[in-house]
Amino acid sequence: MEGYYDVYKKVPPYAPTATSTAVPLPTVTHAPPQFEHITSEGHHALWVVFVLMLLSTIAFIVFSWKVAIPGRLLHQLMTYIALTSTISYYVMVTGGGWSFHPIWATEEHRHDIPDTHHLVLRQVFWVRYIDWLVTTPLILFALGALSGLSGSNILNTIVANVTMNLTGLFGAYTCRGKYKPGWYAMSWVAFIAVVWNLASNARATAQRRGSAKVYNPLAIYTIAVWIGYLVIWGVSDLSRTLSPDGEVIGFGILDLLAKPVFGLWLLFSYRKVREADVHVDGAWAEGFGHREGLLRVGGEREEDA
Repeated sequence: MEGYYDVYKKVPPYAPTATSTAVPLPTVTHAPPQFEHITSEGHHALWVVFVLMLLSTIAFIVFSWKVAIPGRLLHQLMTYIALTSTISYYVMVTGGGWSFHPIWATEEHRHDIPDTHHLVLRQVFWVRYIDWLVTTPLILFALGALSGLSGSNILNTIVANVTMNLTGLFGAYTCRGKYKPGWYAMSWVAFIAVVWNLASNARATAQRRGSAKVYNPLAIYTIAVWIGYLVIWGVSDLSRTLSPDGEVIGFGILDLLAKPVFGLWLLFSYRKVREADVHVDGAWAEGFGHREGLLRVGGEREEDA
């Protein structure tokens, strides 16, 4: 509890308190809950990632200003991704975006000794999952636009990704540990669907378009980093072999690799290959007030009326 107080300046909820030992009859008491939460080390790590995310957001905004609107799509996507993570990490460093999740842990014993059970209250940062539900679809949309993937396949990839994130969230908040592997397996199945679209459909499209030189390394890099997320989730929320501090540090490193590093790599590499350019005209660049060539209700062009 001392580490908890150092970070949040208060005792954790459900903390055991001293009570009188004078009881008239013998009583059976349960062991106090075991708290698993970040300490000052994890809190400092959150501050480091927040500052780096903030600097990345400012950098992406500056880069966007230097590009004409028709070619600004990827720059804006990277800005939105970094901005969302900046906000989520600010929530965490200021003490919000988390809750204690109860887990009934079972300890098995040998020599016919009955198994024992105790309550574990583990700190879960639910704001991470909100972050990932916003940023990972934007990353996939950027990769899809870079490769020239069809809108249908981009949507399929994003839906699989959202499923992966939601099953991870549901697994993190499952009280019975024996059900967590089921959610974990669902996350892997959804991730395989994402990988299939990136490594098969999008790669083939990028090859035909001529942007494979830029797309392929970025797609492989993204798949490798996202495997890291599933591994960290498995050894933290699933098996609880990784401490909350280690979880914060691990996810923080992966977030920096998956967002600022990915974004800088994307923006500096796609300009070198003409076929990888993502150029959007029409209402995106000119606005919905552009009236040339509009049709009247009767079917005549406005300039002919």
